[in-house]
Formats: sequence, C-alpha cells, structure tokens
Amino acid sequence: MNNISAHQSVIQMYEVMKKDGITNTFDRFTAQGNRCTFCSTGLSCQLCSNGPCRLKTNTDRGVCGIDGDSMAMRNFHHLNIMGTTAYTFHAKEVATTLKATAEGKTPFTIKDEAKLRDFAAKLGIKGEKGLLGTKEPSVNELAGKVADAILAGIHTDSDKVLNMVEIFAPESRKKVWRELGIMPGGPVEEAMDMATSSMTNVDGDYVSLALKSLRLGITTIYGAQIPLELGQDILFGTPMPHEHNVDLGVIEPEYVNIAVNGHEPFIGAALIAAAHKPGNQQKAKDAGAKGLHIIGSIETGQELLQRFEKDDVFVGLTGNWLSIEAALATGGIDVFAMDMNCSPPALAGYQDKYNVRLVSVSKLVAMPGVDTKIPYKPEKVEAQAQELIDLALENFRKRKSAGFVNHNLPTQKTVTGFSAEACLGALGGSLDPLLDVIKNGTIKGVVALVSCTTLKDSGQDVNTIAIAKELIKRDIMVISAGCGNAALQVGGLTTLEAKNEAGPGLKAVCEQLNIPPVLSYGTCTDTGRIIMLVTAVADALGVDPSQLPVAVTAPEYMEQKATIDGVFAVAFGLYTHVAPLPPVGGAPNLVKLLTQDVEGLTGGKFAVETDMVEAANGIEAHIMKKRAALGI
Repeated sequence: MNNISAHQSVIQMYEVMKKDGITNTFDRFTAQGNRCTFCSTGLSCQLCSNGPCRLKTNTDRGVCGIDGDSMAMRNFHHLNIMGTTAYTFHAKEVATTLKATAEGKTPFTIKDEAKLRDFAAKLGIKGEKGLLGTKEPSVNELAGKVADAILAGIHTDSDKVLNMVEIFAPESRKKVWRELGIMPGGPVEEAMDMATSSMTNVDGDYVSLALKSLRLGITTIYGAQIPLELGQDILFGTPMPHEHNVDLGVIEPEYVNIAVNGHEPFIGAALIAAAHKPGNQQKAKDAGAKGLHIIGSIETGQELLQRFEKDDVFVGLTGNWLSIEAALATGGIDVFAMDMNCSPPALAGYQDKYNVRLVSVSKLVAMPGVDTKIPYKPEKVEAQAQELIDLALENFRKRKSAGFVNHNLPTQKTVTGFSAEACLGALGGSLDPLLDVIKNGTIKGVVALVSCTTLKDSGQDVNTIAIAKELIKRDIMVISAGCGNAALQVGGLTTLEAKNEAGPGLKAVCEQLNIPPVLSYGTCTDTGRIIMLVTAVADALGVDPSQLPVAVTAPEYMEQKATIDGVFAVAFGLYTHVAPLPPVGGAPNLVKLLTQDVEGLTGGKFAVETDMVEAANGIEAHIMKKRAALGI
C-alpha cells in the first residue's frame, strides 16, 4: 500500500521533509499507532463531568443513560453542526463583501450582472414604486439588496421555512421534507437549535438526532452553499472551462511567490489584481526576482482556478491540503496567506527551515509561532493585498541570499471551470445532448465525487484516483469537487487526453463535446452548484432526484464540512458512498438507519466501502437499478 501519496511530487518532497527532520502529517499519522476503538466506533463521550463514558458489553449506557446508537449519532451530529457553521461563515463573508462592493468600498466589481439580476428576480427583489412608475435599481443597488437577502436568509427563524429552499429545491423533494418535518429555517438559527439539542440530557434519541442532521444538511446547502457560490459568481465571474496548471512544479523559486490557502477567494482575487500592476512586478525585479507570481493552494486555489485564466501572474494550483507541507518544503514560497479553513496547526517550524512567511488572513486562523495577522476586511482588501506583496518582497531578499533550491517538480495540465452554465454551454445551451446519451446508454450515469483527502485507508489521493478510474472506465461520468478535485487534477484525469482511460461510450461523448471524462467543478462549497445541476436534470426528465441514475462518492472524506455534505446528499435522495468508515460502527441500529432504513424515508442512503473496486460495483449496480426503473 502506498501510505504517502499518489503523487510523485509529494513523495519527493516527503523525502526532503524526512531528511530535514521537520514535523509533517505523514509521520504524525504513523506515530499515532492503533486508534482507540471506543472513539473510532462512536461509543465514547466527553460532554460532561461524569465522563468520559465508554460503552462496552457490560456497560451499554453512559452515566446519563444514553445508549450506544444515540451516543454515536450525537457525536456525528456535532461534526455536522461544525460543518454547517463553517459554510455559513463563508456565506456571510460573501454577503458582506458583495455589500461592500455595492457601496464602492472594495476593488471588486460586479462581473456577472446577468446572474445578479436572475438571482434578484428569484428572490423577488423589485424596483421601488414612485409617482412616475417603478424605478429599476442600479446594478450596485441590486447587489446590495441581494447581499441583504443572503444575510436575512442565514438568520431565518427555525420556526419558519428558509426562502432559499422554497426557491431552489425541487417540488418533489420539498414534499418529502415536509412530510418528515425537516423543512429548515436559516443555518444560523438551525445550528443554534441543533447545538443546544445535542447537549447532555436534551435529545438522546438517535432517530430524532438523525432527522435533525438531515434538516441541518438542507439548510447548509440552500442557506449557505448555493447563495455563497452565486454571490462569488456575481463578484468574480461564473466559471467557464479553460486550461490551467497544477502540482508542485508551479512553484518557481526564482519568482516572488505568494500562495493563498484556505476556502475563500477574496484575498487571492485582490492579490491577482495587485500583482498585475506594473509597479509591483517592477519591485519584484528590483529585488532580483524574475517577477511576482500568485499561486493557489487547496480550495482557495480552486475558487481562483475556476474563474481566473492562467497567465504570467496567476500560475496555478499546488494541490490539496495534504500537499501544503510539501509545498512549503520546496523553499520557493515567500508568503503563505491562510484564510478560514485547512491550515494545519504545526506549520510554524517551516518558517525558518524553508524561509517562508506564514500570515493569517482570517480572524479564525491562528497557530503557535505565527504572529503575522492581516484579517480580511472587504473595505481594506486592496491595502491588505499590497501589504502581503510587500512582505513577500522582503522575504524574497532573505530567500535569495540563502540560495535557491530547485527540486525539478512536475506540473500537470487540467481543464477546469465546469459550472452548470459551462456544462450547458458545452451541450449547446440545452441539457438534451446529455439526457440523450444517458437515455441511450452511451453513458450509464453520473457520479459526483466530493471529497477531502485522508491517510486513513491509503496514501494521499490513492483511493480517490482509484475510484474515479473505475467509474470512468465503466462509462460513468464523474463531476469532481473539493480536495478530491485536486487529487484528480494532479492525477491527470481532468484533461482531454484522459478520455483514453474512459470506457468506449464515455470516450465517444468526450470526443463529441470536447470535454474530459472527469469534469472539474471546484470546491466543497460547489456541492450546492452540483445540486443545482442535478435539479435541472431531474426537472428536465420530470422525475425526483432520487430516481436519477446518479450517485455521490466521498472516497477520502475527512472533516466536518464533508460529513454535512454527505448528510445532505442522503436527504436529497442520493446513494452516497463514503470511506473511511465514519465513527458510528459500534451502533448497529444507527448503522441500519443510515445505510438501509433512511432510503425508505428520503430515497437516499449511505454506503460504506473501503475497497474502491467494490465501491464502484455498488455505485454501478445502483445506477443500473435506477436506469431499469426509468425504462432506459
């Protein structure tokens, strides 16, 4: 088993880190040894001073009286709450940035006016009536009102129904959710209710807690993910397919390099604009560099990769979160700017070892030994970008005097930017070509691969690449998002040439439409964007999403945002493969509920499988079952 990485670049840099004796995720994972079986099966609790409680054969309840199924579900529910609040934080940042932009306080502009007007119309935002008739709002007035509507949605009372669900969810799904009593309010209010109800001695019923997680998943998608991605499209443009570069070879040590890491595009977008200024490029050359580059890392990089063309300033993406330490160890990065998510807390040692300046650009992010903080503020972002560039110029001089090390790392081409609009464009403006090739069996179905990356069952991205290859060779198209998207980009599966790894039907579709067999859709927040595409396909066929020959796979899920995505997929009626095994294995009734019984309620279910061939078998069998039921 490859217990380091599927990528030669990361393996190469791991050897450098190992030789240098620097702490790294791979060695820390191994050092943990065997994991606690109580924790890994969900049968431990540390919520109150009577604990920690651990359930075993002769102790089947905690001190408070909670049983194993409810304890495991409550633990799982806590993960889901954190995922919801993280996505909601991002949505709030989008709304406040859109508002500030509407007021002329940021360097950003409205890039997609048509999407702004369409979103506003869906929200029921209209012009003001006066004596001379209705006055149509200006673009900036409209943007401000849309921002206010996003914020209002986030805070919708949990006793009311979130308007975004009514606007964007399929009628057939809303009927199911109403019957189950899980039509939600806004994510802030729902998260407050859910956190309170999952305290000690409040909700100790695993079925009730599971339904609450489903409700939480719905508000996460419609109250946070969909509005935040629409808002980012309005600000920075709707993604369209274009070619870019990925992998650690995008780091050229002779340049001043600023890497933006996390999940939000704001600082990165401002840096790209500032780095294009001739004055800043000249400053880099005056410092002895060939120029100034902006580099994307993990999801912040994906947000930028989708929307900004490759040029001599924005040069590409390094990889997903398990590539962060490897990227820093190249010694080629001057500033590593960290926004709200996915910055491992043991990076401080890399600063002196590899001559890099770590900077927190979010009020959320802090770690021992990192003192430079420039928390993002929309109205200050232009000056903040310049401050980061100045820090990078200062650092480059130090790095240059220490001498450059060129590791001759590879780069990989990728085609990225497949939004729903881009997919329609590739299909000639209509879903009909896609529907036709599904109906006639040229491709069997579509799988959304939305995943993190983890070392739990294999090395970085090994399982993600394995299942994607299994699916495309079976004529099943893959749409990828999250850290799993970077896995497939660096792994070469999002190129036009990757059609040669697909089955004959999918290969023919790739050639006909000039697309890869794996469509690079973006970040984990693009789960909402994928759902909008699935909704459009279901509407076009006149069926519920649960009837479609589609499925979801998270072959290397890791953290809290991933769990809430998976819960929503089940609520939406989709077969949802996950690996590794979530921490619920010690709760047999809960496992049965999540993997069997819930299908009778929502039409979706979880399928846990760590062997990727068997996982692909299960997905294919599900897709063929749905095809047969539709008579195609």
